[in-house]
Amino acid sequence: MKKNIQPYKHSDLSKKKQVEQMFDTISGEYDGLNRIISLGSDVKWRKKVVALVQKHRPQSILDIATGTGDLAIQFAQQTNAAYIVGLDLSEGMLQVAQKKASGSAFQDRLSFVKGDSEALPFESNSFEAITVSFGIRNFENLEQGLQEIYRVLTPKGLFVILETSVPTKFPWKQGYHLYSNGILPIIGKIFSKDKTAYSYLSKSAAVFPFGEALNNILSKIGFIEVENKPQTLGVATIYTATKQ
Repeated sequence: MKKNIQPYKHSDLSKKKQVEQMFDTISGEYDGLNRIISLGSDVKWRKKVVALVQKHRPQSILDIATGTGDLAIQFAQQTNAAYIVGLDLSEGMLQVAQKKASGSAFQDRLSFVKGDSEALPFESNSFEAITVSFGIRNFENLEQGLQEIYRVLTPKGLFVILETSVPTKFPWKQGYHLYSNGILPIIGKIFSKDKTAYSYLSKSAAVFPFGEALNNILSKIGFIEVENKPQTLGVATIYTATKQ
């Protein structure tokens, strides 16, 4: 990242602990506000991630920063994977995810785990597909987190990132900055229990490396076949990579 953006400026906690606290606070409102903030586009983007994973036909899937579990649940519903794990730092988010999956026909194939993306509690070469949806910019140490993902991904396994990015062309670039710096924080202040959370999410998106910059970091870690596909005029990007 260009800057070390943290949720709470005056907190003595590490970024990791601040992120955990923030998502615990907003877990109950997260899904609804996400739909509003992305104008519903996040649903379409996640469908594309699911399609990419379906094509790979993995038997084991890890969804990191699973949040309220939407993507992990879609994998359980739409793939034949026998083992699916959703991992997140936030107990509050995981409680919402577990409620969604409770009593479902696929609950024996899906589990939710509280854990640290930079110290994954899994053996090396454990998962044939790994995804991170709108969570990678919250890593305290990006390269360490990516190294851990590389470690637990099987050889020839698929890694998919869905993350916000910044449009580079006029007038979409200017419109993006107006929305993220002006409108998004107002929405957060009106509807969120945590008045600073959506300001942080906006600022962290603006400074996170995207496009070729993130491709280069993935290649540095050791990933191959690295590609990025901008979505919706560049406000989000889907990255794919594999392991030798």
